Amino acid sequence: MKTYVLATANPDKAREIEAILAGLDIALVPRPLEVPEVIEDGETLEDNALLKARALCEATGMAAIADDTGLFVDALDGAPGVYSARYAGEEATYADNCAKMLRELTGVALESRTARFRTVAAVAYPDGSWFVVDGEVEGVIAESARGSHGFGYDPIFLPEGQRGRAMAELSPDEKHALSHRGNAFRALADALAER
Repeated sequence: MKTYVLATANPDKAREIEAILAGLDIALVPRPLEVPEVIEDGETLEDNALLKARALCEATGMAAIADDTGLFVDALDGAPGVYSARYAGEEATYADNCAKMLRELTGVALESRTARFRTVAAVAYPDGSWFVVDGEVEGVIAESARGSHGFGYDPIFLPEGQRGRAMAELSPDEKHALSHRGNAFRALADALAER
Protein backbone atom coordinates (compact mmCIF):
# COMPACT_ATOMS: atom_id res chain seq x y z
CA MET A 1 0.00 0.00 0.00
CA LYS A 2 1.29 3.45 -0.92
CA THR A 3 1.14 6.18 1.74
CA TYR A 4 0.62 9.89 1.07
CA VAL A 5 0.14 12.88 3.32
CA LEU A 6 -3.08 14.72 2.51
CA ALA A 7 -2.35 18.43 2.18
CA THR A 8 -5.80 19.89 2.70
CA ALA A 9 -6.57 21.76 5.92
CA ASN A 10 -10.30 21.68 5.06
CA PRO A 11 -11.96 18.83 7.04
CA ASP A 12 -14.91 18.68 4.61
CA LYS A 13 -12.57 18.12 1.65
CA ALA A 14 -10.51 15.59 3.61
CA ARG A 15 -13.63 13.52 4.40
CA GLU A 16 -14.71 13.55 0.75
CA ILE A 17 -11.27 12.59 -0.55
CA GLU A 18 -10.99 9.76 1.99
CA ALA A 19 -14.45 8.47 0.99
CA ILE A 20 -13.66 8.63 -2.73
CA LEU A 21 -10.35 6.76 -2.29
CA ALA A 22 -11.70 4.23 0.25
CA GLY A 23 -11.00 0.63 -0.69
CA LEU A 24 -8.09 1.50 -2.96
CA ASP A 25 -4.44 0.65 -2.35
CA ILE A 26 -3.76 4.14 -0.96
CA ALA A 27 -3.18 5.13 2.66
CA LEU A 28 -3.73 8.78 3.56
CA VAL A 29 -2.00 10.45 6.50
CA PRO A 30 -3.69 13.61 7.81
CA ARG A 31 -1.94 16.91 7.39
CA PRO A 32 0.25 17.46 10.48
CA LEU A 33 -1.18 20.20 12.69
CA GLU A 34 2.19 21.91 13.01
CA VAL A 35 2.46 22.50 9.25
CA PRO A 36 1.22 26.04 8.55
CA GLU A 37 -1.42 26.73 5.93
CA VAL A 38 -0.03 27.27 2.48
CA ILE A 39 -0.67 30.66 0.87
CA GLU A 40 -2.68 29.89 -2.26
CA ASP A 41 -1.49 32.70 -4.50
CA GLY A 42 -1.26 30.78 -7.77
CA GLU A 43 -3.04 32.02 -10.87
CA THR A 44 -4.57 28.62 -11.69
CA LEU A 45 -6.00 25.62 -9.86
CA GLU A 46 -2.94 23.67 -11.00
CA ASP A 47 -0.62 26.26 -9.45
CA ASN A 48 -2.39 26.12 -6.09
CA ALA A 49 -2.67 22.33 -5.96
CA LEU A 50 1.05 22.01 -6.67
CA LEU A 51 1.95 24.72 -4.14
CA LYS A 52 0.16 22.74 -1.43
CA ALA A 53 1.46 19.32 -2.48
CA ARG A 54 5.05 20.53 -2.68
CA ALA A 55 4.85 22.38 0.65
CA LEU A 56 3.52 19.31 2.48
CA CYS A 57 6.04 17.05 0.77
CA GLU A 58 8.86 19.35 1.86
CA ALA A 59 7.53 19.70 5.42
CA THR A 60 7.02 15.96 5.98
CA GLY A 61 9.47 14.23 3.63
CA MET A 62 6.54 12.16 2.35
CA ALA A 63 4.78 12.05 -0.99
CA ALA A 64 1.84 14.46 -0.74
CA ILE A 65 -1.58 14.76 -2.36
CA ALA A 66 -3.30 18.15 -2.67
CA ASP A 67 -6.18 19.59 -4.61
CA ASP A 68 -7.69 22.90 -5.57
CA THR A 69 -11.24 23.43 -6.73
CA GLY A 70 -13.01 26.25 -8.49
CA LEU A 71 -16.52 27.07 -9.62
CA PHE A 72 -16.55 28.73 -13.03
CA VAL A 73 -19.80 30.57 -13.89
CA ASP A 74 -20.25 31.60 -17.52
CA ALA A 75 -22.53 34.57 -16.78
CA LEU A 76 -19.80 35.93 -14.47
CA ASP A 77 -17.04 35.54 -17.07
CA GLY A 78 -15.70 32.47 -15.30
CA ALA A 79 -15.74 33.92 -11.78
CA PRO A 80 -15.16 33.05 -9.04
CA GLY A 81 -12.78 30.41 -10.46
CA VAL A 82 -9.52 30.20 -8.54
CA TYR A 83 -10.97 32.58 -5.91
CA SER A 84 -14.01 30.38 -5.14
CA ALA A 85 -13.17 29.75 -1.47
CA ARG A 86 -12.76 33.47 -0.79
CA TYR A 87 -15.32 34.85 -3.23
CA ALA A 88 -17.12 36.88 -0.54
CA GLY A 89 -13.88 37.78 1.30
CA GLU A 90 -10.91 36.18 3.04
CA GLU A 91 -12.97 35.08 6.06
CA ALA A 92 -16.10 34.16 4.06
CA THR A 93 -18.23 31.20 5.12
CA TYR A 94 -19.80 28.76 2.67
CA ALA A 95 -23.12 30.59 3.17
CA ASP A 96 -21.49 33.97 2.47
CA ASN A 97 -20.08 32.72 -0.84
CA CYS A 98 -23.40 31.20 -1.91
CA ALA A 99 -25.30 34.35 -0.98
CA LYS A 100 -22.91 36.54 -2.98
CA MET A 101 -23.22 34.22 -5.99
CA LEU A 102 -27.03 34.37 -5.87
CA ARG A 103 -26.93 38.19 -5.60
CA GLU A 104 -24.55 38.45 -8.57
CA LEU A 105 -26.90 36.32 -10.68
CA THR A 106 -30.12 38.16 -9.76
CA GLY A 107 -32.21 38.52 -12.92
CA VAL A 108 -30.17 36.00 -14.93
CA ALA A 109 -32.42 33.28 -16.39
CA LEU A 110 -31.74 29.71 -15.24
CA GLU A 111 -30.67 28.58 -18.72
CA SER A 112 -28.01 31.32 -18.74
CA ARG A 113 -26.59 30.31 -15.34
CA THR A 114 -24.36 27.57 -16.75
CA ALA A 115 -21.32 26.67 -14.69
CA ARG A 116 -18.78 23.98 -14.03
CA PHE A 117 -16.95 22.76 -10.99
CA ARG A 118 -13.35 21.78 -11.66
CA THR A 119 -10.91 20.06 -9.31
CA VAL A 120 -7.20 19.64 -9.93
CA ALA A 121 -5.46 16.98 -7.84
CA ALA A 122 -1.67 17.04 -7.55
CA VAL A 123 0.92 14.62 -6.23
CA ALA A 124 4.44 15.73 -5.27
CA TYR A 125 7.26 13.33 -4.42
CA PRO A 126 10.38 13.85 -2.31
CA ASP A 127 12.57 13.39 -5.42
CA GLY A 128 11.00 16.53 -6.94
CA SER A 129 8.76 14.73 -9.43
CA TRP A 130 5.05 15.54 -9.58
CA PHE A 131 1.92 15.21 -11.69
CA VAL A 132 -1.60 16.61 -11.84
CA VAL A 133 -4.97 15.32 -13.00
CA ASP A 134 -8.33 17.05 -13.11
CA GLY A 135 -12.06 16.41 -13.04
CA GLU A 136 -15.12 18.47 -13.94
CA VAL A 137 -18.87 18.42 -13.66
CA GLU A 138 -21.17 20.68 -15.68
CA GLY A 139 -24.36 22.23 -14.35
CA VAL A 140 -26.22 25.45 -13.63
CA ILE A 141 -26.50 27.74 -10.62
CA ALA A 142 -29.89 27.44 -8.91
CA GLU A 143 -32.01 30.47 -8.06
CA SER A 144 -31.99 29.58 -4.35
CA ALA A 145 -30.09 27.28 -2.01
CA ARG A 146 -31.44 23.87 -1.11
CA GLY A 147 -30.37 20.57 0.40
CA SER A 148 -28.36 19.73 3.50
CA HIS A 149 -25.54 17.49 2.25
CA GLY A 150 -22.08 18.49 1.09
CA PHE A 151 -20.48 21.87 1.58
CA GLY A 152 -19.30 24.96 -0.29
CA TYR A 153 -21.47 25.80 -3.28
CA ASP A 154 -23.28 22.42 -3.22
CA PRO A 155 -26.65 23.97 -2.19
CA ILE A 156 -26.76 26.16 -5.33
CA PHE A 157 -25.11 23.92 -7.95
CA LEU A 158 -27.44 21.75 -10.06
CA PRO A 159 -25.31 19.11 -11.79
CA GLU A 160 -26.34 17.87 -15.23
CA GLY A 161 -28.42 14.72 -15.33
CA GLN A 162 -29.79 14.96 -11.79
CA ARG A 163 -33.35 16.10 -12.60
CA GLY A 164 -32.80 19.57 -11.14
CA ARG A 165 -31.48 18.37 -7.79
CA ALA A 166 -28.77 20.46 -6.17
CA MET A 167 -25.48 18.81 -5.29
CA ALA A 168 -26.49 19.25 -1.62
CA GLU A 169 -29.62 17.15 -2.26
CA LEU A 170 -27.59 14.13 -3.41
CA SER A 171 -26.42 11.42 -1.05
CA PRO A 172 -22.66 11.31 -0.52
CA ASP A 173 -22.39 8.23 -2.77
CA GLU A 174 -24.42 9.91 -5.53
CA LYS A 175 -22.28 13.03 -5.28
CA HIS A 176 -18.95 11.17 -5.33
CA ALA A 177 -20.05 9.18 -8.40
CA LEU A 178 -20.43 12.32 -10.54
CA SER A 179 -18.63 15.19 -8.83
CA HIS A 180 -15.59 17.12 -9.98
CA ARG A 181 -13.68 15.90 -6.92
CA GLY A 182 -14.80 12.31 -7.51
CA ASN A 183 -13.72 12.49 -11.15
CA ALA A 184 -10.36 14.04 -10.26
CA PHE A 185 -9.52 11.58 -7.50
CA ARG A 186 -10.57 8.54 -9.52
CA ALA A 187 -8.20 9.80 -12.24
CA LEU A 188 -5.56 10.27 -9.56
CA ALA A 189 -6.03 6.71 -8.28
CA ASP A 190 -5.70 5.38 -11.84
CA ALA A 191 -2.50 7.39 -12.37
CA LEU A 192 -1.04 6.21 -9.04
CA ALA A 193 -1.82 2.58 -9.90
CA GLU A 194 0.34 2.93 -13.02
CA ARG A 195 3.37 4.33 -11.15
